Amino acid sequence: MAGYNLEAIEAAPLKEDVDIVIPTIRSLDFLEQWRPFLKHYHLIIVQDGDPSINIRVPEGYDYELYNRNDINRILGPRANCISYKDGGCRCFGFMVSKKKYIYTIDDDCFVAKDPSGKEINVIAQHIKNLETPSTPHYFNTLYDPFRDGTDFVRGYPFSLREGVTTAISHGLWLNIPDYDAPTQLVKPRERNIRYVDAVMTIPKGVLYPMCGMNLAFNRELIGPAMYFGLMGEGQPISRYDDMWAGWAAKVVCDHLGFGVKTGLPYVWHSKASNPFVNLKKEHKGLHWQEDMVPFFQNLRLSKESDTAAKCYMELSNMTKEKLTEVDPYFEKLADAMVAWIEAWEELNPPVDGKDVKAK
Repeated sequence: MAGYNLEAIEAAPLKEDVDIVIPTIRSLDFLEQWRPFLKHYHLIIVQDGDPSINIRVPEGYDYELYNRNDINRILGPRANCISYKDGGCRCFGFMVSKKKYIYTIDDDCFVAKDPSGKEINVIAQHIKNLETPSTPHYFNTLYDPFRDGTDFVRGYPFSLREGVTTAISHGLWLNIPDYDAPTQLVKPRERNIRYVDAVMTIPKGVLYPMCGMNLAFNRELIGPAMYFGLMGEGQPISRYDDMWAGWAAKVVCDHLGFGVKTGLPYVWHSKASNPFVNLKKEHKGLHWQEDMVPFFQNLRLSKESDTAAKCYMELSNMTKEKLTEVDPYFEKLADAMVAWIEAWEELNPPVDGKDVKAK
């Protein structure tokens, strides 16, 4: 724990370093409950669907609101890389932000409580996760050794105790679990009531299903790889936007020497989506994931790819080469990945000609 003042991290909201990105199609009344925790932060709201619909934001919040017309105006011919009528549109907010950290949340998520009844400050916990190292090279059986009241266990190599910089903090959810449509249909009444008081590093070389509804990441380190794909209207697949981003970003983190944590904090997921609608959106993905996951498990990025942007450009070439044989959609996705990086670099030129490189 030496050198990491977690009390100071919790006390300081880091409001100058964090943007909150929210994709939505409706007025954001849910922010009223979040006011004690989010009122200090700048919001980037990405309105999906019909841009003529007026989105109401509760008074007192500092925010920018972008709709499809804004995306088209800012990105021009590259705007097609941003998904339409899909939660993946949130990644436009990642692109236009200028902050070090991003926290993204869905508009059907509310403040959860821990077992003592205390409301959970998700920003404080995510910042703790991101500001303390990850340990991807050797598993600690007391989980995150940088949390209060724990440490590295006997037998943990001292040479690995420094850990690596954390790039992603993946939070969880109480109440409605993040299930796919077949599981929803089999277990329509199931609710997640287990609060597991743990944060752990996902080991190097291990993939995971990343959910975008309660997610924070270091934009400076991994932002270009946090692309939520090309999904939604006009595409053969949806509800895999965060899965694609999670698989890709994890591979890039592993390659660049960054870490990924999962566990705390929890949000309260209030609404179950329609499993029959979800099945229509997911059915191709349910088949394709049996090819997509091995693709990410087996790919190896080159030494020349020493930034997140370079990694993602190389990954786009691999996607076109290896996955187009699964379905022609992946060629379109690979082209969108290139457009995403080109747009990112246009809006975010490297400072002083430099970019964040591998450790």
